[in-house]
Amino acid sequence: MDFFTAADGLRLAYDDRGEGPVLLCLPGLTRNMDDFEPVVDHFAHRARVIRMDFRGRGASGFDPDYGHYNVLQESQDVIGLLDHLGLEQAAILGTSRGGLVAMTLAATAKHRLAGVCFNDIGPVIEPAGLAYIMGYLGLPPIDPDFDTALREVPKRMGTRFPNVPVEIWANYIRRIWAVADDGTLSLRYDPKLRDATLDQMKAAEGQPAPDLWPLFAALEGLPLALIRGANSDLLSLETATQMQALRPDMIYSDVADRGHVPFLDEPESLSVITQFLDSLT
Repeated sequence: MDFFTAADGLRLAYDDRGEGPVLLCLPGLTRNMDDFEPVVDHFAHRARVIRMDFRGRGASGFDPDYGHYNVLQESQDVIGLLDHLGLEQAAILGTSRGGLVAMTLAATAKHRLAGVCFNDIGPVIEPAGLAYIMGYLGLPPIDPDFDTALREVPKRMGTRFPNVPVEIWANYIRRIWAVADDGTLSLRYDPKLRDATLDQMKAAEGQPAPDLWPLFAALEGLPLALIRGANSDLLSLETATQMQALRPDMIYSDVADRGHVPFLDEPESLSVITQFLDSLT
């Protein structure tokens, strides 16, 4: 793991390994670079896999002004990382929020993109999925310790994530929460991310939902791929179908037995990423 300093002085974490076409992995709203461990394991032999923790997440610094936890700032931080590494372009593998950042970059700095692979995100965010996220965002873990979480998380998530081996659940828990020596759990991100999101939602009250389709359209001419959890409550099949209609060349697969978001170790996910990397060379 390494660090660079953002334009406003905040220290941000990243990991850079492998050789080949640059694949910049951007995590979801509350997640961190550890979500992309399967990508490193499977593709570092053929791609330069760079993983980033957004500000306020993982090993990156917490912003003293939580208002900076927004997609536009995070897209500027991505440009800061590319500049720090001396990279003119990178292909992005964006999970959820990371995919929104990728679309923002398509509209604001398209020349820095070599392609985009979305992990369970598109131009329409389903209210049910957003409501689920708000049910835990910024709140302490429900489970007091790792052993309890390993027992209870599969029960809570089993309808959307059936048939997941226990070792995969163990990896999931270790990635999303900090596990102390005594097994107790804590957040791996700034809880004020909740305040930032609530403020943004309040500011949008009474306004039409933002139309993100023009941002998707801005990806024209770039290699494009989409991984969707078949049980996703955030990215509907209808939206994915419309994305395919607009971009018939888009590499695409539904991932069976996965909701929001696939773990990226599934055969379907690995196949899409393989084809996406092939399209970059």
